[in-house]
Amino acid sequence: MALAAYATDQVTKAIAVARLDGRADVNVVGELLQLNLVRNPGAAFSIGTELTPVLTGLSVVAAVTVLWFARRLGSPAWAVALGLLLAGVTGNLTDRILRPPGSFQGHVIDFLQLPNWPVFNVADMCINVAAGLIILQAFRGMRLDGTRESDDGDTLEEDREAAPAAEDTTEVESE
Repeated sequence: MALAAYATDQVTKAIAVARLDGRADVNVVGELLQLNLVRNPGAAFSIGTELTPVLTGLSVVAAVTVLWFARRLGSPAWAVALGLLLAGVTGNLTDRILRPPGSFQGHVIDFLQLPNWPVFNVADMCINVAAGLIILQAFRGMRLDGTRESDDGDTLEEDREAAPAAEDTTEVESE
């Protein structure tokens, strides 16, 4: 998931730079969706434009944190969420490391624009979808390993029983 989303982000940014640099906005779906190339030194909504090195460092920490938690994944929904988050963070991090004006100070390529909304990219979409999935999983009480928390914070009994039963069935079938 992470690799496919990361590749999509990087390819679309390369195409945007190659085809949109120096051009006026391109209407894709009337004024609903436009292509508008912007080089963003800041975070979302161009906040913190003077903090590019700090944002780069935070992105590195975020990527390492996602990889750390990914070791415990047992839930497909969490895998999708963390994969998208990793793709989004590393997609924008790649821009900050490799793009002008310099290493760890590079500007993120944004090119998708909706009415009354800041210009964004595929990595930003990945981060936002991941945030929604993470919130959903938290509200559902789903842990990274795929078990569900009860109201008192313990693992629900049916989740505890389901895992050993599946293992026991596999052992019986293999014998």
